[in-house]
Amino acid sequence: MKPKTLTIGIASFKAYKSRTLAIARGEYKPSKDEPKVWFSSIESFAQVLSTKNQHLLEIIAKENPESITELARLSGREKSNISRTLKTMEKYGLVELKEGEGREKIPYAPYGHFKVECDVFRDARA
Repeated sequence: MKPKTLTIGIASFKAYKSRTLAIARGEYKPSKDEPKVWFSSIESFAQVLSTKNQHLLEIIAKENPESITELARLSGREKSNISRTLKTMEKYGLVELKEGEGREKIPYAPYGHFKVECDVFRDARA
């Protein structure tokens, strides 16, 4: 089965807000292939999808850990660090945290590819 692709957009807050308001007013209808997730800068995107975090996604996809504790063991990172990272990644839709046994969460990586779109002109409308 081919891995799913998530399209990510990078646009200034002003451009993103303008786009969102135009959608809300019915003046703009985004196409199905437009970004679903937005970052306000390349730097913020790079922090969330750093090399270390890409490695976490790879471990999740290949090893299917049953908990964040297991993911910490597999990755060699501290559980508290991974928990914070996964919550941030979940906010952007890069991972899902499903209910496990007790209070455990099971990390799941729904996407195998990311496509990034970035406006050259910071205040350009999407």
